[in-house]
Formats: sequence, C-alpha cells, structure tokens
Amino acid sequence: MFENAKTFEMDLTGRKLKVVIGKYAGLANGSCMIYYGDTVVLCTATMNPKPRDVDYFPLSVDYEEKLYAVGRIPGSYIRRETRPSDKAILSSRVVDRPMRPLFPSGMRNDVSVVMTVMSVDQDNEPEIAGMIGSSIAVAISDIPWKGPIGGVHTGIVNGKIVVNPTLSEREISTLQLTVAATQEKIVMIEAGAYEIDNDTMMDAIVKSHEVIKEIISFINSIVGEVGKEKIAFESQEVDSAMYDAVKEIAYESVKIAMDTDDKTVRDAALGPIYDEVHAKLDEVYPDMAFQLDECMYKLQKYIVRRWLLDDNKRVDGRGIDQIRPLDAEVGILPRVHGSGMFTRGQTQVLTVATLAMASESQLLDGLDLEEKKRYIHHYNFPSYSVGETRPSRGPGRREIGHGALAERSLIPVLPSLDEFPYTIRLVSEVISSNGSTSQGSVCGSTLALMDAGVPLKAPVAGISCGLITENDRWMTMVDIQGVEDFFGDMDFKVAGTLKGITSIQVDIKIDGLSYDVIREAFAKTYTARKYILDEVMAKTIDKPREELSLYAPKMKSILIDVDKISAVIGKGGKTIQGIVAECEVKVDVEEDGHVFVSGLDISNVNRAINIIETIVNDPEEGAMYYGKVTRLLPIGAFVEIAPGKEGMVHISKLDIQRVANIEDVLSVGDIVPVKVMGYDDRGRLNLSRKDALIALKDKK
Repeated sequence: MFENAKTFEMDLTGRKLKVVIGKYAGLANGSCMIYYGDTVVLCTATMNPKPRDVDYFPLSVDYEEKLYAVGRIPGSYIRRETRPSDKAILSSRVVDRPMRPLFPSGMRNDVSVVMTVMSVDQDNEPEIAGMIGSSIAVAISDIPWKGPIGGVHTGIVNGKIVVNPTLSEREISTLQLTVAATQEKIVMIEAGAYEIDNDTMMDAIVKSHEVIKEIISFINSIVGEVGKEKIAFESQEVDSAMYDAVKEIAYESVKIAMDTDDKTVRDAALGPIYDEVHAKLDEVYPDMAFQLDECMYKLQKYIVRRWLLDDNKRVDGRGIDQIRPLDAEVGILPRVHGSGMFTRGQTQVLTVATLAMASESQLLDGLDLEEKKRYIHHYNFPSYSVGETRPSRGPGRREIGHGALAERSLIPVLPSLDEFPYTIRLVSEVISSNGSTSQGSVCGSTLALMDAGVPLKAPVAGISCGLITENDRWMTMVDIQGVEDFFGDMDFKVAGTLKGITSIQVDIKIDGLSYDVIREAFAKTYTARKYILDEVMAKTIDKPREELSLYAPKMKSILIDVDKISAVIGKGGKTIQGIVAECEVKVDVEEDGHVFVSGLDISNVNRAINIIETIVNDPEEGAMYYGKVTRLLPIGAFVEIAPGKEGMVHISKLDIQRVANIEDVLSVGDIVPVKVMGYDDRGRLNLSRKDALIALKDKK
C-alpha cells in the first residue's frame, strides 16, 4: 500500500534522525514523520492556491502538543487538549521566525505548517525535531520557498559547548540556545543564559551552525530524491508604475513628515499626505485603495533606509549608537509589593511585582517534566499604548512571547527557593510603545523586583539592535524605535547583566545574518546595556530593598525529614490547623520535606517555625520557646511548647520573685516564655519561666 514510502536517516549528535516520507498525510502539499530517538513528530505543510487581499504573508505555524505523547491524560475537565499551552505557542514562534523570511516577498497565499508531537523522549527535544521536520515538509512540497533551514539546541555543560544536550545535560547547562540557519547564514537565535560573555556565546552559535550545515545537506539530499517542482504563484507586489506615481506626489512631503522623534506628530503629519494621494490617484487606479496605501508604506520604508544607509541619519536625529532619553522610577504604586517604571523615548513599561506562598506557583500540563513554575511573568500590550482603539481580547502570541522573553532574561539572577521561599509574579504593563517594549519590560522588571526586596544576584537590562542591508552593504544601529523596526531588516534583542548575557531573541526579515553582523550586534548591545545599568537603573535603586513591603507576606521555610511530615500535619490535619490558628499564618508542607510559613507579622511566622522545629526535633537544653499553659497544679504548671511537646514548670521556676499562689501568676491558655532546663530521669521535659524572663531581661 505504501510502495512510494521512503526512509532517510542521518546521525545527528550521536543519535539517529529518521525521516519517513510518502506514508503519512498524503493529501498535504508536503509531509513527513520525523523520528529523533523515541521522539516522533508529524510535520505537514499546505498552501491555498489562491492569494488573499492582504498586505502581509498569511503564514500560520502550529505546534500541537498531544499528552498521549508522554502517556498522560489532559487535566482539563473535558479531558482533551484545548487551547495551546504557552510552551506550545513559544515553540510555534521559534519555528515561524526562521521560516517566514524565506518565503517570496510578494506571496499572499495562506500557508499552514503544523507540527503534531506524537511521542516524546525527553533526551531528544520535540521542538528541534519539529523545526527540522517542518523544513523538510515545505522543502519537498510544491510551495515556493527559499529554504531549507536546520535547527539545533545548544548548551554549555561543565564549561563545554554541547549541541543537542540530553535531559541530564540540560539540567546542569548554563546555556539554553536555539539556533536556526541556512547553509550560509544564521536566520534565528533564541537563548537563555547564566551570564554568558559575548565571545562564548558567539562560539556556541558558530558550533551550532556547523552541525546545522550537516542537517541542511541531509535535507537537500531528500529534496533531490523526492522533492516536487515549485508552483508558480500570483505575486501581489505593488505595480511599479503605481509606486512611481505615489512617489512623485508624496516623496518630499513624506520626508518632512518622517523627520521627527515623536510618533504622534509623525502619524498626524502623514494623514493629510495619504488623503492627497488618494484624491489624486483613486480615479486613476479605481478599487485599488489598498495597493495605494501599500505604496505609501513602501515609500516611507525607502526614505528611512536611504537616510540610514547613505546619510547615517536616523528618523529622530539621534546618532547611530545613541540611546533615546531614559528614565526610571520605583515605588510608584503604594499598595503593591513592588513596582518599577522604565521609559526609553516614547516606550514606557510599568512592571508590578507580587510575592506569594510557594504553593501558589503555576501548575503546568505539558510534554516536558516541568510541573510547576515558581516565577511567572505576564506582559500586556493594550491598544492605547500605540494610540489605537480596539477591544481587549486577552494575550496573543506576541504578548506570550514577550512575557516569556522577559521571564527568561531574569531567571538566571533570581534567588533559589531556599534563599527566598516565595512564588514571584511580574506583570509588565506597556503604557506606551514606540519600539522594543520587551526589553523595556526587562528593565522595568528588574526595578520592580528590587523595589519588592527580592535579593537579585545582579540587575538585568535589555536593549535591541537594528540592521539595514543593501546587497553587500550593511549597517547596524542601537535602540531601534518603531519605524526602524518596521522598515529595517533585524530586531536583535539582548538582555543581560554587567557580567554577561541572560537572553537573546533575534527576528529578521532577510535571508539571514553573517557572523560579522552578529558580533557587532553583541558589542553594541553590551555597551548600551552597561550604560543603562550604570547611568540610569543604579542611580534609581542600587540594590534590593532590605525589607519587604508592609503589604507583602513574610515568609520563611525549613527542611524537615520526610518521616516527620505526618507529625507536623497531625491526625486529620489537627496539628497543622492548630499552628495556623494560633499563629495566624499559612503553612504549606511539600512532599520533599520543605515547609513554608507565611503571614503579615514576622513574629508570628517565627513562632510557627519555632513550633514546627520543636515538633520534629527534641528540644535542646538552653533553648527558648513560647508555650501555652495547659494545666495548673499546686506544684507548678504544664506548658506545651509544641503539639505533643509538653513540660513542667515547677513553682520555684515560675517567676523571678517567689510565687505563693500559681493562679496569681498564670492562667490556662496563657502564652509564656520558657527555657529548656533538661530532662528528668523519666525523660520528661523540665522548663523554667524564671530563667526565660531573666534571659529576656538581660537581652534588653
């Protein structure tokens, strides 16, 4: 039945990569089943034969996670996969970004690329298999495309660069780098890193490309054997005569309108020019208003690129490597746990930090082994931030991607759970947008975390670098604003500390980047990042606040023996409920023995921790406790210092002064300080209120 099926194999970093073509999804324009170890991904590519009347290329890339791939049933009520997870959306974006620039510029046909993850071997990442499979599916199809591309994930393990690391290697890697490339150039970089220097990062990219070249050769051999002839498509490029007519009418006016650093002024000045173009050309080109607007866009792009390439002139008059005016503030919102606002030109991001119990971490339902997230970063991009009017529809792929980028940027500098036992949520609100809001959110987030008192290992800042190319000519500029992003060829975003890089995300609109461009982008973003950290952020807040907000929960944690967990919880939860009620705190006990206690009053938190430590450990002689009086006897009082831990305070040890009548000093239910004096010959605890009062008096 499958006599046309073919299987191709290669060795990829010591593991077999197998591709089966002609057996699955035969009605798609191109398809393959790709096996990398026991990871299996079905990749398909389809194209609508007719173009759409739009001014962009309608490509959709979907990464579909099937939980049967890891032997699990979805946790949702309906027990089936519903909307894509954030991880699936991010994986889609990683494949979309390198593939999109290689489609013909005038193509407006719908193209759909779908990766269905059907089996997962944690040592062999499905995202990489999906990227390679998608490249093969489009390359062997009849869909016009200037690929193929290949991709790898690269880490640094014990100081050594490792391409496609296994699960155990990824767990200790200080770099999580994804690179996509053609045979000649780099087309996508995405990275999270633990303060990696520029040279080491460049070495990792070059080594990644060496392996990718092997993948490209493998794909080309497949295309040579089973590839289809590419079909002709109806180009939707604007008519050159129409563009010339628009240019003749509007060229000088557009140059004047574009020459400002204020996006609002620019947009207002361009409005009448659009009106003039339509007034003069609508009759000449009836029913082509859409194409006339595209000619105006093309004219603006031409002017901006000529300024940059020929005159080293930027739209707002800045120098090529000059950063827009900067400003930073903290403590803006009085009742939140931390807030920071970062402004760069007309880009303004306000980030708010919230601290909570470790139990409030986000639960995950995905294909990898990560089950919860202790650090959550959300990014919101409302329409008013760009002066537009449209209803909010919740976060889209862009918002999820930018939030994940800011999150990745800060993970390397966050304290561990043992160092700072909190769940941390950041929300970056884009108040105004004119370029590189994702990197603005990195800066604002650092400010908010420090304002909240989170003990960061180092502050992080982010900046972007742009690119203009023409044949063999190219030039880069730092801190690109909106029009330079729209009309340029690259948005190279780098975040990091003074020591090194913590994240990279590169979006390009051309067929790839040379190593020289990448090296220059690294150098320029480091210089800009250092300026932002030293001259702006450090002068706003130079270290994390020493005390948390009055409104933040106070948290402490201890690690107990797992065999003692039942003693802390008690029968039917009685013990832990008693601690919560008595100390007015929240207590979470994890399976690994971590106990987290939180409350608004740190003294209550300390008391709860003291009680738990007493439950799981035998009180040591000389230790001080606050205990509850449970019984009064003629010879003394019984005091419970923790559930199940009760001792006798002899009447001679009740007070500094002589006590004749116990009821004159104590009542049942009183909370009193006591000191452990030791144990009697029957192992019973001896306590002293007198010695505790003396110790407290001496301490004062």
